[in-house]
Amino acid sequence: MFLSMNWIGDFVDLSGLDKQALIRNFTLSTAEVEDIIVKGADTYGVIVAEIASIENHPSSKKLHLLKVNNGHELIDIVCGAPNVRVGMRVALATDGGCVSGHEIRTATVGGYESHGMCCSMAELGLSDDNSGLWEITDDIPLGTDIKDVYPIDDIIFEVDNKSVTNRPDLWGHYGMAREFATITNRPLKPVPVANTDVYADLPRVAVDLRTPSVLRYTALKVDNIRRTVSPVAMQIRLYYCGSRAINFLADLTNYVMLELGQPMHAFDNRKVDRVEVQTFDKPFTFRTLDGVDRTIDEQMMMITSADAPVAIAGVMGGDASKIEDDTTSLLLESATFDGVSVRKTTTRLGLRTDASMRYEKMLDPELCRTATERLLYILQQNDPDVRVVSAFTDCYPHPYAPITLSFDKAYVDMYTGIDITIPEIERTLTGLGFALTREGDAFTVTVPTWRATKDVTIKADIIEEITRIYGYDNFEIKTSTSPLRPIRKEVNKSQEDRMKDILVGSYRLHEVHSYIWSDVQKNRELGIETPESVRIINAQTPDHQYLRVSMIPTLLSFVKENRSFADTFGIFEIGHVVEGLKENGYCNEYKKLGAVLYSRSTTEESLFDSVVCMVRELIGDLLHKEPVFAREEEPTYDFEHPANAFTVSVDGVSIGHVSVPHPAVRDNIDRKAAIAFLEINTTVCSTLTSDALQYHEPSKFPAIDIDLTFRAKAEDVDLPLVRTTARAAVGDTLDAVRLQDVYEGEDGTALTLRFSFLSKERTLTKQELAPTTDRIVEVLAPLGLSYKI
Repeated sequence: MFLSMNWIGDFVDLSGLDKQALIRNFTLSTAEVEDIIVKGADTYGVIVAEIASIENHPSSKKLHLLKVNNGHELIDIVCGAPNVRVGMRVALATDGGCVSGHEIRTATVGGYESHGMCCSMAELGLSDDNSGLWEITDDIPLGTDIKDVYPIDDIIFEVDNKSVTNRPDLWGHYGMAREFATITNRPLKPVPVANTDVYADLPRVAVDLRTPSVLRYTALKVDNIRRTVSPVAMQIRLYYCGSRAINFLADLTNYVMLELGQPMHAFDNRKVDRVEVQTFDKPFTFRTLDGVDRTIDEQMMMITSADAPVAIAGVMGGDASKIEDDTTSLLLESATFDGVSVRKTTTRLGLRTDASMRYEKMLDPELCRTATERLLYILQQNDPDVRVVSAFTDCYPHPYAPITLSFDKAYVDMYTGIDITIPEIERTLTGLGFALTREGDAFTVTVPTWRATKDVTIKADIIEEITRIYGYDNFEIKTSTSPLRPIRKEVNKSQEDRMKDILVGSYRLHEVHSYIWSDVQKNRELGIETPESVRIINAQTPDHQYLRVSMIPTLLSFVKENRSFADTFGIFEIGHVVEGLKENGYCNEYKKLGAVLYSRSTTEESLFDSVVCMVRELIGDLLHKEPVFAREEEPTYDFEHPANAFTVSVDGVSIGHVSVPHPAVRDNIDRKAAIAFLEINTTVCSTLTSDALQYHEPSKFPAIDIDLTFRAKAEDVDLPLVRTTARAAVGDTLDAVRLQDVYEGEDGTALTLRFSFLSKERTLTKQELAPTTDRIVEVLAPLGLSYKI
């Protein structure tokens, strides 16, 4: 939203102040200022002149040779504008002048000297219209500097709309002027308005409100309007604030909206002479002012005349009732619509306008009359022969109840922590429009209507008003009585964050979030029996009455719901589970990491190996230890595979399990997919002691890997013991031992171990390592690993 300091200056005298510094400070007290734009400073030496004669250029169809009267003499100008004519008054940039930062000098154009330039409004930065020269119709002496008669010099500042969402009073220049007046401790001038009471004896406008979403609707008819073009000063202000000139009546409604924040609409009285506000029983098509056909549904409020739609209430008028060039009478609407209703309409239509943005903020209904009388005042000033032909018609079914708040100085001191004087409190609140009475240190304030719609409702809001005007930068920085010290993360939280980093960064898993209770219906669809664990007394549905004991059923149901997401994916969650009750009756609650891998392109064995690798990396990273996997004699849960479920332990403490789902469960999810999962009790993990990190300098020579296959079952192999035994036999040349592959066939089970050898002195060869590998085969035989040739 763009705001003009000249416009604000109509209502508060800011002379003698550094306006740019004042705008920058405005961010601290009221709303965020995004930009400050200085207008007119790069334009000077432009005067009012008159075209005395025109000759066609002898060799150009576009150019004209002009004699221009600058008030002192006739000068030669070469001009290509299509609308030049004798007697036309124009803006002439003289030799040595400047137009929007471009210096003007005598130049040769088409073989003829041009001692200046006749300008369009676009060239002067006053409009987007570059179709021809700016024709000055005001009676101004020739030679007058245009800056002496038009408000070209201005300072525009842009306010972030989000920062005034709760302040509908700041969506107009007068509300901003109130803020500046309070900040600078200068008086706020009243808005000049016409008195509509003098027309009370005239016929009223027929207004019928058929929906409760209209808070207030006012109407007034005006006739004998002759003026069609807006004053230049009005056009410049509108353009500087992001609007464009259309015609006098349309510009006038936009001008009042930007000034007071109250949207208004002018209907051609020949087409609209009565008003109803209603909704319709079935959808229909309606053409808006922008020429677009829009579908109106049963929930959208419409303005109608004799039941014929003429405008979308609070959003945009209709094309059929718009102001035309020959319009001489209008029906003026100034209304307040329910902000929620307008917001829903704009969302369904995909159409937001300057009017709807303001209505969405819950406007002050008291503005309706002020806006009408302000528009009438400006209309009468610029078109004195207009006639008001109706009484001011006011339908006000839903006024806001006044808000009164009481507090004392001690309350202010307690919240602010400083001593703000009583005169300062009184000055601030009265300046902002609060009606205030005081008895000693006690205050009673009545919130002004423009702040009572959604902004100031409790005593704490009053503290905000006082402190922001006092200036947050004026508060002395002090250490609190109770010093705030950094809080270290709990071990469990730090480990969980690291687990998430590994699963997302290394394995590209997706984190999900779920509820702590089991979903009986979803478990039933998976073929999982929900254990009757701790029950929720006030469960909303019977399907959600038991707290879960494992993360895996929840994650399996997520996999089923998202199996069309990709051929291969993985999900995880760290959440709460409950395993019965403690002796004191409280839940025996743990946090567990659950992760599930799904693939239509990988075998179940490969997916299971990936899960095992995840566990090894997680425990190795967190505890610097090697987990031990042991096959479960009987699965802990019915959803685990009866033969391929393994417990995971560290230092003899069980921390979780890895498995693939029971075939029936897997088939209920996807018959053609492979699935594997892990579950780790992070609460238990956080109680285990982490080993110290061992560091050794890496070799600059490459390692050599040798794979050896043994007849053995993976669950029967103690990999840490294998590593220790082999290294004791062959020395430190053996750098690492890893489980590489597992084979299960008709001739038995085999596994492949990869032995990595490394020297810090040279690159090793397989030939020289042959005796070493023979020694490894020899020492591993007693451990149950029979070398397979």
